[in-house]
Amino acid sequence: MDFRLIPEDEIAGGGQFSVMPAPRGPMKMPKPSEETKAAFARVVPDGPGITLKPMFGQLSAFVNGNMFCGIFGDELMVRLPEDEIAKVKKQGGRDFEPMAGHKMGGYVVVPGDWKARPPSTLIKRALEVTRQMPAKKPKKS
Repeated sequence: MDFRLIPEDEIAGGGQFSVMPAPRGPMKMPKPSEETKAAFARVVPDGPGITLKPMFGQLSAFVNGNMFCGIFGDELMVRLPEDEIAKVKKQGGRDFEPMAGHKMGGYVVVPGDWKARPPSTLIKRALEVTRQMPAKKPKKS
């Protein structure tokens, strides 16, 4: 967390300095292009329980309510077991960090130009792994 010093004349009740958290602006999220959204919709397989939903201005694919892959800006990320994530990272993938320094466990950013060469095997594996998870119950409205 960043901090800033508050001058004495800005502190209610006196005192020389006080440490306060620095103000934070809104988190800047990358925006996927329309081309990226369309390419993502094409690479997600059809099947029972599979849905595409917008999430934080991005687009994600879910099976039985659990996310198995998505786009973040123009990048593709998939959910895999840790040992398989390590293999993808050795091929140039990296941890998925929606905010710098905040890794989202269980997900890896797919290396290379996924739009030109869709990683069908990784997406199918992500679907297979995620389909084994307990289904999420719909939220009550």
